[in-house]
Amino acid sequence: MAISIDDIKKLRAMTGAGLADVKKALTEAEGDFDKAKELLRERGLAIAAKRSDRETSNGCVLVKKEGNFAAMIALKCETDFVANGADFIALTQNILDAAIAAKAKSLDEVKELTLADGQKVQDAVTQRSGITGEKMELDGYLTLEGENIEVYNHMRKNTLCTMVQTNKLAEEAGHKVAMQVAAMKPVALDAPSMPQSILDEEYKVAVEKTKEEQVSKAVDNALKKAGINPAHVDSEDHMESNMAKGWITAEDVAKAKEIIATVSAEKAASLPAQMVENIAKGRVAKFLKENCLVDQEFQFGDGDKATVAQWLAAQDKELKVVAFQRFSLVAD
Repeated sequence: MAISIDDIKKLRAMTGAGLADVKKALTEAEGDFDKAKELLRERGLAIAAKRSDRETSNGCVLVKKEGNFAAMIALKCETDFVANGADFIALTQNILDAAIAAKAKSLDEVKELTLADGQKVQDAVTQRSGITGEKMELDGYLTLEGENIEVYNHMRKNTLCTMVQTNKLAEEAGHKVAMQVAAMKPVALDAPSMPQSILDEEYKVAVEKTKEEQVSKAVDNALKKAGINPAHVDSEDHMESNMAKGWITAEDVAKAKEIIATVSAEKAASLPAQMVENIAKGRVAKFLKENCLVDQEFQFGDGDKATVAQWLAAQDKELKVVAFQRFSLVAD
Protein backbone atom coordinates (compact mmCIF):
# COMPACT_ATOMS: atom_id res chain seq x y z
CA MET A 1 0.00 0.00 0.00
CA ALA A 2 1.06 3.58 -0.58
CA ILE A 3 2.36 5.43 2.46
CA SER A 4 1.54 9.15 2.56
CA ILE A 5 4.09 11.77 3.49
CA ASP A 6 1.73 12.92 6.25
CA ASP A 7 1.82 9.44 7.83
CA ILE A 8 5.60 9.41 7.61
CA LYS A 9 5.84 12.83 9.28
CA LYS A 10 3.38 11.77 11.97
CA LEU A 11 5.31 8.60 12.91
CA ARG A 12 8.62 10.45 12.72
CA ALA A 13 7.29 13.04 15.18
CA MET A 14 6.12 10.23 17.46
CA THR A 15 9.39 8.27 17.42
CA GLY A 16 12.17 10.62 16.31
CA ALA A 17 13.35 7.99 13.83
CA GLY A 18 14.82 8.91 10.45
CA LEU A 19 12.54 9.38 7.43
CA ALA A 20 13.84 6.31 5.61
CA ASP A 21 13.44 4.12 8.70
CA VAL A 22 9.92 5.41 9.32
CA LYS A 23 8.86 4.86 5.72
CA LYS A 24 10.27 1.33 5.73
CA ALA A 25 8.55 0.45 9.01
CA LEU A 26 5.19 1.83 7.83
CA THR A 27 5.47 -0.03 4.55
CA GLU A 28 6.25 -3.33 6.29
CA ALA A 29 3.41 -2.70 8.76
CA GLU A 30 1.02 -1.82 5.92
CA GLY A 31 0.25 1.53 7.48
CA ASP A 32 -0.40 0.19 11.00
CA PHE A 33 1.17 2.79 13.31
CA ASP A 34 1.39 0.55 16.37
CA LYS A 35 3.01 -2.24 14.39
CA ALA A 36 5.42 0.24 12.74
CA LYS A 37 6.41 1.59 16.16
CA GLU A 38 7.09 -1.95 17.35
CA LEU A 39 9.25 -2.63 14.28
CA LEU A 40 11.28 0.49 15.01
CA ARG A 41 11.64 -0.58 18.66
CA GLU A 42 12.83 -4.06 17.65
CA ARG A 43 15.40 -2.57 15.29
CA GLY A 44 16.60 -0.36 18.11
CA LEU A 45 17.03 -3.41 20.32
CA ALA A 46 18.97 -5.19 17.60
CA ILE A 47 21.33 -2.28 17.10
CA ALA A 48 21.81 -1.87 20.85
CA ALA A 49 22.63 -5.58 21.17
CA LYS A 50 25.18 -5.43 18.35
CA ARG A 51 26.98 -2.53 20.01
CA SER A 52 26.73 -3.77 23.60
CA ASP A 53 30.52 -4.14 23.84
CA ARG A 54 31.22 -0.57 22.71
CA GLU A 55 32.55 2.05 25.11
CA THR A 56 30.24 4.94 26.01
CA SER A 57 32.76 7.66 26.81
CA ASN A 58 30.59 10.62 25.79
CA GLY A 59 27.14 11.72 26.78
CA CYS A 60 25.02 14.32 28.53
CA VAL A 61 24.85 15.13 32.26
CA LEU A 62 22.03 17.34 33.46
CA VAL A 63 20.97 18.57 36.89
CA LYS A 64 17.70 20.05 38.11
CA LYS A 65 16.07 21.19 41.35
CA GLU A 66 12.35 21.39 41.95
CA GLY A 67 11.15 22.36 45.39
CA ASN A 68 13.12 20.39 47.97
CA PHE A 69 14.26 17.67 45.57
CA ALA A 70 17.28 17.83 43.27
CA ALA A 71 18.76 15.22 40.97
CA MET A 72 21.33 14.76 38.24
CA ILE A 73 21.48 12.08 35.60
CA ALA A 74 23.88 10.99 32.87
CA LEU A 75 22.86 9.46 29.55
CA LYS A 76 25.97 8.14 27.84
CA CYS A 77 26.75 7.42 24.20
CA GLU A 78 29.76 6.72 21.99
CA THR A 79 30.54 10.04 20.29
CA ASP A 80 30.37 13.74 21.10
CA PHE A 81 28.50 14.28 17.81
CA VAL A 82 25.51 12.36 19.17
CA ALA A 83 25.99 13.72 22.70
CA ASN A 84 25.68 17.30 21.46
CA GLY A 85 22.58 16.60 19.38
CA ALA A 86 19.41 18.43 20.36
CA ASP A 87 17.35 15.22 20.39
CA PHE A 88 19.81 13.44 22.68
CA ILE A 89 19.91 16.35 25.13
CA ALA A 90 16.11 16.61 25.02
CA LEU A 91 15.79 12.90 25.85
CA THR A 92 18.15 13.32 28.80
CA GLN A 93 16.10 16.30 30.00
CA ASN A 94 12.82 14.39 29.62
CA ILE A 95 14.21 11.53 31.69
CA LEU A 96 15.44 13.92 34.38
CA ASP A 97 12.07 15.71 34.44
CA ALA A 98 10.31 12.39 34.98
CA ALA A 99 12.75 11.43 37.72
CA ILE A 100 12.25 14.75 39.50
CA ALA A 101 8.47 14.51 39.21
CA ALA A 102 8.52 11.01 40.70
CA LYS A 103 11.25 11.87 43.22
CA ALA A 104 12.98 8.67 42.13
CA LYS A 105 15.65 7.51 44.55
CA SER A 106 17.65 5.14 42.32
CA LEU A 107 18.64 4.54 38.72
CA ASP A 108 16.59 1.34 38.64
CA GLU A 109 13.52 3.38 39.59
CA VAL A 110 14.27 5.89 36.85
CA LYS A 111 14.50 3.17 34.18
CA GLU A 112 10.98 2.00 35.06
CA LEU A 113 9.41 5.47 34.81
CA THR A 114 7.07 6.43 31.99
CA LEU A 115 7.80 9.56 29.98
CA ALA A 116 5.24 12.13 28.88
CA ASP A 117 4.85 10.39 25.49
CA GLY A 118 3.88 7.11 27.17
CA GLN A 119 7.21 5.34 26.64
CA LYS A 120 9.17 3.70 29.41
CA VAL A 121 12.53 5.37 30.00
CA GLN A 122 14.58 2.31 29.07
CA ASP A 123 12.54 1.81 25.87
CA ALA A 124 13.10 5.45 24.91
CA VAL A 125 16.87 5.05 25.37
CA THR A 126 16.87 1.86 23.30
CA GLN A 127 14.87 3.54 20.55
CA ARG A 128 17.25 6.49 20.44
CA SER A 129 20.13 4.01 20.21
CA GLY A 130 18.46 2.43 17.19
CA ILE A 131 18.02 5.82 15.54
CA THR A 132 21.61 6.95 16.02
CA GLY A 133 23.28 3.54 15.64
CA GLU A 134 25.26 4.09 18.85
CA LYS A 135 25.25 2.25 22.14
CA MET A 136 23.54 4.29 24.85
CA GLU A 137 23.13 3.71 28.57
CA LEU A 138 21.91 5.54 31.63
CA ASP A 139 24.78 5.84 34.06
CA GLY A 140 24.90 7.89 37.20
CA TYR A 141 21.80 9.10 39.00
CA LEU A 142 22.34 11.13 42.17
CA THR A 143 19.92 13.01 44.39
CA LEU A 144 19.71 15.46 47.29
CA GLU A 145 16.55 16.16 49.23
CA GLY A 146 15.74 19.00 51.59
CA GLU A 147 16.04 22.77 51.77
CA ASN A 148 18.83 25.09 50.59
CA ILE A 149 20.12 23.10 47.60
CA GLU A 150 22.06 24.77 44.80
CA VAL A 151 22.75 23.05 41.47
CA TYR A 152 25.48 23.77 38.94
CA ASN A 153 26.10 22.67 35.34
CA HIS A 154 29.77 23.44 34.70
CA MET A 155 30.10 25.93 31.84
CA ARG A 156 26.72 24.67 30.56
CA LYS A 157 28.56 21.95 28.67
CA ASN A 158 26.48 19.07 30.06
CA THR A 159 29.54 17.03 31.02
CA LEU A 160 29.95 17.89 34.73
CA CYS A 161 27.25 18.76 37.24
CA THR A 162 27.21 19.30 41.00
CA MET A 163 24.72 19.83 43.80
CA VAL A 164 25.42 21.41 47.19
CA GLN A 165 23.17 21.67 50.25
CA THR A 166 23.75 24.15 53.08
CA ASN A 167 22.21 24.26 56.54
CA LYS A 168 20.52 27.60 55.85
CA LEU A 169 19.54 29.70 52.86
CA ALA A 170 22.62 31.08 51.10
CA GLU A 171 22.15 30.97 47.34
CA GLU A 172 25.31 32.82 46.30
CA ALA A 173 27.55 31.00 48.75
CA GLY A 174 25.96 27.67 47.85
CA HIS A 175 26.55 28.34 44.16
CA LYS A 176 30.22 29.12 44.76
CA VAL A 177 30.69 25.95 46.79
CA ALA A 178 29.01 24.00 43.96
CA MET A 179 31.69 25.48 41.67
CA GLN A 180 34.33 24.40 44.20
CA VAL A 181 32.99 20.84 44.09
CA ALA A 182 33.22 20.89 40.29
CA ALA A 183 36.76 22.24 40.26
CA MET A 184 38.38 20.44 43.19
CA LYS A 185 36.69 16.99 43.06
CA PRO A 186 36.27 16.34 46.80
CA VAL A 187 35.83 12.71 47.82
CA ALA A 188 33.95 13.36 51.07
CA LEU A 189 32.35 16.21 52.99
CA ASP A 190 34.74 15.97 55.95
CA ALA A 191 37.18 13.56 57.60
CA PRO A 192 34.54 11.65 59.62
CA SER A 193 32.53 10.97 56.46
CA MET A 194 35.50 9.68 54.44
CA PRO A 195 34.88 5.97 53.76
CA GLN A 196 37.14 3.78 55.89
CA SER A 197 37.98 1.64 52.86
CA ILE A 198 39.50 4.69 51.16
CA LEU A 199 41.47 5.65 54.27
CA ASP A 200 42.78 2.10 54.63
CA GLU A 201 43.93 2.03 51.02
CA GLU A 202 45.54 5.48 51.28
CA TYR A 203 47.40 4.42 54.43
CA LYS A 204 48.58 1.21 52.75
CA VAL A 205 49.86 3.14 49.73
CA ALA A 206 51.46 5.75 52.00
CA VAL A 207 53.35 3.08 53.95
CA GLU A 208 54.71 1.48 50.77
CA LYS A 209 55.65 4.84 49.28
CA THR A 210 57.42 5.86 52.48
CA LYS A 211 59.41 2.62 52.56
CA GLU A 212 60.36 2.96 48.90
CA GLU A 213 61.51 6.56 49.40
CA GLN A 214 63.63 5.72 52.46
CA VAL A 215 65.28 2.77 50.70
CA SER A 216 65.86 4.81 47.54
CA LYS A 217 67.45 7.63 49.55
CA ALA A 218 69.83 5.20 51.26
CA VAL A 219 70.77 3.61 47.93
CA ASP A 220 71.41 7.00 46.29
CA ASN A 221 73.66 8.06 49.16
CA ALA A 222 75.64 4.82 48.96
CA LEU A 223 76.06 5.18 45.19
CA LYS A 224 77.27 8.76 45.53
CA LYS A 225 79.81 7.72 48.16
CA ALA A 226 81.07 5.14 45.66
CA GLY A 227 81.47 7.84 43.01
CA ILE A 228 78.52 6.66 40.89
CA ASN A 229 75.80 8.98 39.63
CA PRO A 230 72.47 7.40 40.76
CA ALA A 231 70.70 8.72 37.65
CA HIS A 232 73.04 6.66 35.44
CA VAL A 233 72.09 3.34 37.07
CA ASP A 234 68.44 3.73 38.04
CA SER A 235 67.30 1.06 35.56
CA GLU A 236 68.70 -1.72 33.42
CA ASP A 237 67.98 0.29 30.25
CA HIS A 238 69.85 3.32 31.61
CA MET A 239 72.80 1.17 32.58
CA GLU A 240 73.03 -0.27 29.06
CA SER A 241 72.55 3.04 27.26
CA ASN A 242 74.95 4.93 29.53
CA MET A 243 77.64 2.28 29.06
CA ALA A 244 77.17 2.60 25.29
CA LYS A 245 77.61 6.38 25.63
CA GLY A 246 80.76 5.91 27.67
CA TRP A 247 79.34 7.65 30.71
CA ILE A 248 79.90 4.62 32.98
CA THR A 249 81.98 1.47 32.75
CA ALA A 250 80.97 -2.15 33.05
CA GLU A 251 82.81 -2.22 36.37
CA ASP A 252 80.70 0.72 37.60
CA VAL A 253 77.53 -1.11 36.60
CA ALA A 254 78.56 -4.28 38.42
CA LYS A 255 79.50 -2.27 41.49
CA ALA A 256 76.23 -0.30 41.34
CA LYS A 257 74.14 -3.48 41.11
CA GLU A 258 75.88 -4.88 44.16
CA ILE A 259 75.34 -1.66 46.13
CA ILE A 260 71.68 -1.46 45.10
CA ALA A 261 70.97 -5.05 46.12
CA THR A 262 72.86 -4.92 49.40
CA VAL A 263 71.77 -1.48 50.62
CA SER A 264 68.14 -2.03 49.56
CA ALA A 265 67.91 -5.24 51.60
CA GLU A 266 69.69 -3.79 54.63
CA LYS A 267 67.68 -0.56 54.68
CA ALA A 268 64.35 -2.32 54.17
CA ALA A 269 65.11 -4.63 57.09
CA SER A 270 66.14 -1.83 59.44
CA LEU A 271 63.48 0.82 58.79
CA PRO A 272 62.03 2.07 62.11
CA ALA A 273 58.35 1.07 62.10
CA GLN A 274 57.30 4.16 64.10
CA MET A 275 59.02 6.50 61.66
CA VAL A 276 57.30 4.84 58.70
CA GLU A 277 53.95 5.02 60.48
CA ASN A 278 54.37 8.71 61.34
CA ILE A 279 55.28 9.66 57.77
CA ALA A 280 52.41 7.56 56.40
CA LYS A 281 49.95 9.21 58.78
CA GLY A 282 51.19 12.60 57.60
CA ARG A 283 50.51 11.60 54.01
CA VAL A 284 46.99 10.48 54.92
CA ALA A 285 46.39 13.80 56.72
CA LYS A 286 47.46 15.63 53.55
CA PHE A 287 45.11 13.43 51.51
CA LEU A 288 42.22 14.33 53.82
CA LYS A 289 42.95 18.06 53.58
CA GLU A 290 42.99 17.88 49.79
CA ASN A 291 39.94 15.62 49.41
CA CYS A 292 37.51 16.65 52.16
CA LEU A 293 35.34 19.50 50.87
CA VAL A 294 35.23 21.58 54.06
CA ASP A 295 39.03 21.38 54.49
CA GLN A 296 39.97 22.21 50.91
CA GLU A 297 41.40 25.64 50.12
CA PHE A 298 38.49 27.68 48.78
CA GLN A 299 39.09 28.62 45.15
CA PHE A 300 36.48 31.35 44.67
CA GLY A 301 37.13 33.77 47.52
CA ASP A 302 38.98 37.08 47.56
CA GLY A 303 42.49 35.72 47.38
CA ASP A 304 42.84 34.66 51.00
CA LYS A 305 43.93 31.12 51.96
CA ALA A 306 40.75 30.17 53.78
CA THR A 307 39.31 26.66 53.72
CA VAL A 308 35.78 26.14 52.47
CA ALA A 309 34.54 25.91 56.07
CA GLN A 310 36.38 29.11 57.04
CA TRP A 311 35.09 31.01 54.01
CA LEU A 312 31.51 29.98 54.75
CA ALA A 313 31.90 31.05 58.39
CA ALA A 314 33.15 34.43 57.20
CA GLN A 315 29.91 34.87 55.24
CA ASP A 316 27.77 33.73 58.17
CA LYS A 317 29.24 32.20 61.32
CA GLU A 318 26.50 29.54 61.35
CA LEU A 319 26.70 28.65 57.64
CA LYS A 320 27.86 25.12 56.79
CA VAL A 321 27.75 22.60 53.94
CA VAL A 322 25.76 19.53 54.89
CA ALA A 323 25.88 17.49 51.66
CA PHE A 324 27.10 17.50 48.05
CA GLN A 325 27.00 15.38 44.91
CA ARG A 326 29.17 15.42 41.80
CA PHE A 327 29.12 13.57 38.48
CA SER A 328 31.50 13.97 35.56
CA LEU A 329 31.75 12.18 32.23
CA VAL A 330 35.49 12.80 32.26
CA ALA A 331 37.63 10.48 34.37
CA ASP A 332 38.99 12.51 37.30
